[in-house]
Amino acid sequence: MSFDRNAPLPPGIVVGAAWGPGPTDNYAALAAPFRPILARIREQSVTRELERRLPAEEIAWLRDAGFTALRVPREHGGSGVRLVELFELLIELSEADSNITQALRAHFGFTEHALDSPVERRERWLARLGKGAIVGAAWSETGEARQSQFATRLTQNASGWHLNGAKFYTTGSLFADWIHVGATDADEAQISVTVNRHADGVEVIDDWDGMGQRLTASGTSRFNHVKVDEREIVAGRAPFPYSEAFYQLVHLATLAGIGRAVANDAAAVLASRKRSYSNAVTPRAAEDPQLLQVVGRARAHAWTAGAIVAQAARALERAAASFERPDALAIIAETEIEIWQAQTVASQLVLDASASVFDALGASATLRAAGLDRYWRNARTIASHNPRIYKDRIVGDFAVNGTLPPGQWRIGVA
Repeated sequence: MSFDRNAPLPPGIVVGAAWGPGPTDNYAALAAPFRPILARIREQSVTRELERRLPAEEIAWLRDAGFTALRVPREHGGSGVRLVELFELLIELSEADSNITQALRAHFGFTEHALDSPVERRERWLARLGKGAIVGAAWSETGEARQSQFATRLTQNASGWHLNGAKFYTTGSLFADWIHVGATDADEAQISVTVNRHADGVEVIDDWDGMGQRLTASGTSRFNHVKVDEREIVAGRAPFPYSEAFYQLVHLATLAGIGRAVANDAAAVLASRKRSYSNAVTPRAAEDPQLLQVVGRARAHAWTAGAIVAQAARALERAAASFERPDALAIIAETEIEIWQAQTVASQLVLDASASVFDALGASATLRAAGLDRYWRNARTIASHNPRIYKDRIVGDFAVNGTLPPGQWRIGVA
């Protein structure tokens, strides 16, 4: 069969966006109800950035549409989606606004924690999450905090359990109903507790002033003699067995979405340009092969980042399904290695794409009103989490010496 590529396509036939098919046969139907909401979110993304308007309303749209309950089983009011479907949806959300994906990162991680919890805790939390509850996180501590233990303390007296301490990088907690907090108990053991975001003694402050991801509310949370329900005290360093891989993959999905957004915006700006340089090879910028090459390469980088996330999500599904298997540790370690390998490559692809598009768009693209600078700033901020250079070393140590990745890591004074 031959095709005439110079002739118009038949009526009703269009070429897709060329980001690839969804991860499952059901994905298009799953994503369809959310796409109008994502379009609304994207419409105002530059305005929110310029005005520094936090996306509380937009997160409420997603909650009301069931997006925050994607992984909650259907019998508890959620959609029960697979991990590969969740991460493709997170790419689409990040294309609309990467701030929102990061703001919900802890929430989606807590959902995995609930799925992995003992029956009583699992049922209690899945019921809450299915009804739209959002959970933030408060784990990192700054200043003189030590790697070996949290300065935030859980203590007990005659009136019950109480939490005292301060955290930073408490991303998304300002938008949450509950906060999952890492702490140290009276026996110097590491534990976590979940407290009501609006409880007496809880203070969440919007003091995040990073150069990127400015709307994630990643600032300070303080806990002053906060009462803790004994049922919400959980022992252990990691919230669920594959948590390290999961949280890093959320970052990579966020980066992949940024890559798509910058490629799409660059294409739209170039297509609309009326002016050209006298030393350009064509009078129209949209037909200049050098400029087209820049946009094409940025798009290829974004596509590759998305493909990497999709492959890594399949590995994560294997880890999540390995709970009861005797080789669970081996599967989880292998998954971590796959995602650490993905991290170093995917992050660089998006950093390069978000910086290089300016070569095709001219000085006007650097105006603040255009908002194109936010893509590199956001990508650079996300890529600074969980330093890539350490992941390269860990992967190399595995490849050369067979050393397993270290698992849950902490930052602080050694």
